[in-house]
Amino acid sequence: MTHHDVAVSIIKKLYQEGFTAYFAGGWVRDFLMDHPSDDIDIATDASVEEIQKLFPKTIPVGVNFGIVIVVEEGHQFEVATFRKDQGYKDGRRPIGIEPTHPEEDAKRRDFTINGMFYDPIQKKLYDYVGGKEDLDKKIVRAIGNPHERFLEDRLRMIRAVRYASRFHFVIENETLKAILDHAEALFPAVAIERVWNEFCKMALFSNFDQALITLQRLNLLPVIFPKLKDTSTEEIEKRLSSLSEFPEDAPTIARILELFPNATLDEKKALCSYLKLSNQDLHFVETYHHAKEVFLAPKERDPYEWAHFYAHHLYPVCLKIVAVHFPLDERQTFLQEHHMRYDSLKNPIEKIQNHLPFITSEDLKKRGVKPGPEMGRLLKEGERIAINEGLESPEDILKHLPLS
Repeated sequence: MTHHDVAVSIIKKLYQEGFTAYFAGGWVRDFLMDHPSDDIDIATDASVEEIQKLFPKTIPVGVNFGIVIVVEEGHQFEVATFRKDQGYKDGRRPIGIEPTHPEEDAKRRDFTINGMFYDPIQKKLYDYVGGKEDLDKKIVRAIGNPHERFLEDRLRMIRAVRYASRFHFVIENETLKAILDHAEALFPAVAIERVWNEFCKMALFSNFDQALITLQRLNLLPVIFPKLKDTSTEEIEKRLSSLSEFPEDAPTIARILELFPNATLDEKKALCSYLKLSNQDLHFVETYHHAKEVFLAPKERDPYEWAHFYAHHLYPVCLKIVAVHFPLDERQTFLQEHHMRYDSLKNPIEKIQNHLPFITSEDLKKRGVKPGPEMGRLLKEGERIAINEGLESPEDILKHLPLS
């Protein structure tokens, strides 16, 4: 069974036990937009205890908030009880919840386009918040009072921008004003990790530059990045002018670095620390910084240096990112130069990538070299000679080594 089929079977099982159950939120929005999605959440009037009794395998991820994960045939689904939140204490989580009916549950959700339910058995839409109309009009509108929605969870301000950017929608006026009113209060209620997660989701779509510019206009970008406090929207637009041409495999942090074109390596590392990024992202930042210096600095490099540079697994994406900053007429020349040099060094590059020696310690032992620092130096020197002179056989390489 497909993911969707399993989800429908969960709904059927709840129905058979006398409960109401619907698909909820984002899946309904995407379904109405003809965007197939496996991101299926289920809302029901069954309590957590009743859900756990009905389904043998569940994960209690948010029992206090009426949420469990139901695992069926290897597929996982968030199943939540229709609920009404009893106020918010920290700009993120409700103090408590009480069971309610679907209409009341819809009113606590973030945006009208995310507040609809769909019955996959009856094939019927339940829209208590005007979500379908806003979807048709391409509007992102907070449900009810936008000030209340953003005070409940301040991350919703960034999510509004993400939805508007992703779907090419506009943010409704009152929702927009509320974001401007509450932008300064984003922190400390929202953890920086949650903000970064939103950036990563926004970066999946081609108009990430427009999302960042919208965040700037709504005063959210300088709140997230205080160093941009005195930076004009015009300057932000200028800095992001190449972003739409970034390769798809460019990591999110590479895109964010466009906001800080003159940052030193230490400043970039401090940014990674502030954003609480992974070691993988930090490694990319360090590699990309070095790669830019290599690509743009006029320093002469021998084939050995180029081969080791090209052998790095991040070289291709770094090359593509740097290339988009060149004018079109220069870009092709820049790329061609590196592709030709790469092709001329293909064999040694593959050896380096596969950790294959150019000469071995056995080759040196046969010529009287004893294990130790000198042997290590000669192995490295042999590799340098092989690459710089275009030599492949160990015999030819050894002839060029200064062996006593």
